[in-house]
Amino acid sequence: MRQIATMLAKFSRDERGATAIEYGFIAAFMTVAVVALIAQIGVNVGELTSRIIPGLK
Repeated sequence: MRQIATMLAKFSRDERGATAIEYGFIAAFMTVAVVALIAQIGVNVGELTSRIIPGLK
């Protein structure tokens, strides 16, 4: 039992993977922001197109 407690204590002090997880969160947030931006641009382009097309007829 003491061996398990020692392993858990050592695991909780290990910070080697923390940086990778932080970069993963940053990448995920950036992805969400880019998707939201592209969606908004698509809406704006759709509105612009719907205003231009009647003028071309």
